[in-house]
Amino acid sequence: MDADNAASALVNVTVAGDGQGIASTAQGVRLAGGVDEPFPLNEPVLITNIYTAIGQAGAGGTLRNALRAIVEETKAVVVLVRVAEGSDAEATTANVIGGVDQATGKKTGIQAFTAAETKFGVKPRIFGAPDLDTQAVTAALAGIAQQLRGFVYAFAHGCETKEQARMYRENFGQREVMIIWPNWQAFDVDAEETRPLPAVAKALGHRARLDNEVGWHKTLSNVPVNGVTGITKDVSWDLQDPNTDAGYLNEADVTTLIRKEGFRFWGSRTCSADPLFAFESYTRTAQVLADTIAEAHLWAIDKPMHPSLARDIIEGVNAKFRELKRGGYILGGSAWFDAEINTPEVLKSGKLYIDYDYTPVPPLENLMFQQRITDQYLVDFADRVAA
Repeated sequence: MDADNAASALVNVTVAGDGQGIASTAQGVRLAGGVDEPFPLNEPVLITNIYTAIGQAGAGGTLRNALRAIVEETKAVVVLVRVAEGSDAEATTANVIGGVDQATGKKTGIQAFTAAETKFGVKPRIFGAPDLDTQAVTAALAGIAQQLRGFVYAFAHGCETKEQARMYRENFGQREVMIIWPNWQAFDVDAEETRPLPAVAKALGHRARLDNEVGWHKTLSNVPVNGVTGITKDVSWDLQDPNTDAGYLNEADVTTLIRKEGFRFWGSRTCSADPLFAFESYTRTAQVLADTIAEAHLWAIDKPMHPSLARDIIEGVNAKFRELKRGGYILGGSAWFDAEINTPEVLKSGKLYIDYDYTPVPPLENLMFQQRITDQYLVDFADRVAA
């Protein structure tokens, strides 16, 4: 199992964007003058040069700002699906969620992300729909993320207060979802003024950057964010006092934004009630291990199932666990053969079960120092004076 290959698959940011900024025909496949449309409607597009894509995105819509927010963090590979703006907000939401075109049988909207791996050999992992992530869109993205073993960053849509954001988070219970509130502010070079910048757009690039520079075992939280100048809401924060706005939101599993030696995301929690997947890093570790272990053993499928084959598979998994432990990605893990599950009948049917367990690396979410006053350092005071 190759660690570099496993890591490279994690920087594929997915962005759903509307089409306001694209001067396309109604079909969305040709520009004026017969030039090929760079972002056809409802088609997954692989972007390997974000700067070129920014130049093609047009000045309006949500796409241009989202790509800028990503590239300020890292030059990630992006899988993008563009959708048309609807006649109203509900119609736009319907276009973003998408479905299956009855005439062509093609998937539309965010459903088109499921075709990316077949089309490009790239599986989207980091999902977001900046400025378009209504509650319904986030719920649909969560389902796509579960299918593709990815992770969704979503805004507490429509929430003006921390209390509303806390209640909004209650709409979700998936381990693949992180709710963020409020948004960033950043200077918009097109408008030549400071404007709100979707926190989700920045989270997409920030997550890809951390995957490259640190690893998937590091959460989004407490790393300086590039290209932002402020926060759209006043959020109080104190490192030693949880009784702040940030503490209130984190307690409700909402990731917030703070200013301390730069601007930072603050919070590592998912929407899951299961403590095994309470943290973003716990979910992503489980996803990476599942895919890495399975895909690394494609070679074993349909080989003659001798005991030596089972031993080779187990040793391969354990070798990978040792490598990941040395790299700090997990605290430990092991694989084994369970004879009770692998009965003669099961083996005869061509099935082989290999069990494995592991321990993910928890984030240090709450560092507590206990202060005490003591006289013990005065006991030898006279001796130290004499010396």
